[in-house]
Amino acid sequence: MRDVYILGVGTTPCGRFPEKGAHILGREAAWAAIQDAEINPRDIEIVFCGHVYQGMGVGQRTLKEIGLVGQPVINVEGACGSGTLAFWESWRSIAYGQFDIALALGVENLSKVLSGGPLPLDEEDIEVALGMGMPALYAMRAQRYMQEYGVTSEQLAKVVVKSRKHAAMNPIAQYRKEITIEEVLDSPMIADPLTRNQCCPVGDASAAAVLCSGDLVKKLAKKQPVKVLGCVAQSGKYASAEKLTCDPSENVTRTSRLAYEMAGLGPEDMDLAEIHDAFSIAEMIVCEALGFCEKGAGFRLIDEERTSLGGDIVVNPSGGLLSRGHPVGATGLLQTAEIVWHLRGEAGDRQVEGANVGIIETMGGAQPAMDGITCVVSILGT
Repeated sequence: MRDVYILGVGTTPCGRFPEKGAHILGREAAWAAIQDAEINPRDIEIVFCGHVYQGMGVGQRTLKEIGLVGQPVINVEGACGSGTLAFWESWRSIAYGQFDIALALGVENLSKVLSGGPLPLDEEDIEVALGMGMPALYAMRAQRYMQEYGVTSEQLAKVVVKSRKHAAMNPIAQYRKEITIEEVLDSPMIADPLTRNQCCPVGDASAAAVLCSGDLVKKLAKKQPVKVLGCVAQSGKYASAEKLTCDPSENVTRTSRLAYEMAGLGPEDMDLAEIHDAFSIAEMIVCEALGFCEKGAGFRLIDEERTSLGGDIVVNPSGGLLSRGHPVGATGLLQTAEIVWHLRGEAGDRQVEGANVGIIETMGGAQPAMDGITCVVSILGT
């Protein structure tokens, strides 16, 4: 396989923008990434656009806004992992020699789809028909985790406190006001033990990345290029019939191990991580699955502030899904842009000092008796 580099990234702010169609948000992010890469838009040979709810041909509708037409545009859906799945497809098309320059785009406008509440799931699934939603699924995971490892509600709330503190320094974050443990716990209960502040918000945004082959990077790179050291996509396996809930950590563990192997690195080599913390319990579970600590010790990383800015493995310096926001199709590329900014030393007040290697983990969806529809893990380095 050929080496692949990121030349530029671009995003919109995260928030509620019902007046902006997905193609308008996508146009802004795609153009920002192209400007950041300082390339001619017509140099882009292929585009992969991740989204979930934005209808037919959203990638083509987006790109015609900047005059980028004619090249292949593939729309990609992988639930919440759609953005990173688009990134994986872009990386793969270059790594295997089919194209030299690709654009990975993710976009979602949930304000035009949802008035509020959780994402709609397939009601033909019997568990969904009986009331299962993503908040309920993660609430059951949280209850089981708390029972097995003695974690308290206050410790769960600390995840959100850290998340908001990081997001307060991120100009594109949806929630930028710091919060206390008491405020987290006093917010309305959604699915016990998860209060509203422990659930990611509905929101809109877009993000994009320009990738190129190692053969062209010296010729094209105007800024510090960021190398894709590992990039792996996997689907969920059947869950054990003996367990109450599916365990997402199996999918994350399996995918991340393949990514570590591809990169020739391990969890101890990561300086920062952007992970899929759609609910407060998810950060603990995913940190364990990525190998940052042993099973059942994720809450200690929070207690000891090891995942906070200044810690040894900074997790979600952007604020993560809980605070930066979770516009599902754009999330993976928002995570990617955040890691790129840190590796280039452009993250401002939230900069992770000495950042050389970062990891991105995005999970997508849920279905009965399986541990997630999609998981994509990427490792980036300078």
